[in-house]
Amino acid sequence: MALQFAADGCAGIFERIRISRVLTAGLTLIAIVTFVAATANYFFPADPRDMVGPASLWPGTDARFPFGTDMMGRDMAAAMAHAAGISLTVGIVATVISVLLGVAIGLFAGYFGGGIDDGLMRVSELFQTMPSLLFTIILVVILQPSIGSITFAIGITSWPQIARLVRAEALRVRNLDFVQAAITIGMGHRRILFVHVLPNSIAPVVVAASILVAQAILADASLSFLGLGDPTVMSWGSMVGAARPMLRTAWYMTALPGGAIFVTVMSFMLIGNGLNDVLNPRTPVR
Repeated sequence: MALQFAADGCAGIFERIRISRVLTAGLTLIAIVTFVAATANYFFPADPRDMVGPASLWPGTDARFPFGTDMMGRDMAAAMAHAAGISLTVGIVATVISVLLGVAIGLFAGYFGGGIDDGLMRVSELFQTMPSLLFTIILVVILQPSIGSITFAIGITSWPQIARLVRAEALRVRNLDFVQAAITIGMGHRRILFVHVLPNSIAPVVVAASILVAQAILADASLSFLGLGDPTVMSWGSMVGAARPMLRTAWYMTALPGGAIFVTVMSFMLIGNGLNDVLNPRTPVR
């Protein structure tokens, strides 16, 4: 009976995934971006920072450079393709850091309560009261701009929202009958946390994580735009920042990487909205 119920529940979720146009659109867009990032070295094996053609060549003017060249004669298509991998790497790894830290803090705060809950939530409030972008900038400046420092700084400043989500779920789950029964029979706290509390608290994190990836990509683009990106790689934000003086005469230099940021961020937002529809049975699937 229990197995049949679980199978019916999984079948219902898969059916909601299948008919969700929002989730399908988001997954399709991110699949395209991922394909571009994964094949960048194959289609553009040279260093994207190399000056390979005439400066400020408009898209469509030369078949060798379908997206044109920038003010230094660098291939825009190669730069955008390589930058896709950087943005996805920063966004996903930073989100993993945030989720691991947020889930751990939220679980301990919600399950144990009392002084542990108060102390961890005060730390969370301290992080939330500071402007996250400003805090990220300070950390990057201290650690020196690099992919690693940017990823760490974004991840370490983005965990409070995950922690609060997990804490709220853990507070709810710890008072359920099966958790109280596990405590009564003497089951250890670690086993209760990982076997009972965590699996029943993770659903909101799945939705929030996709939104966090989008926010991390925007934060990375903002840092690169401000000149705090890794100087050894190409990124969409640095491309937009470098092309500001050319905005009136060669607007494509900012429009193309800006459009790539928009599409990538929008795809993760669509995935988040789609997952929210799928995982919430009271919400109609769009």
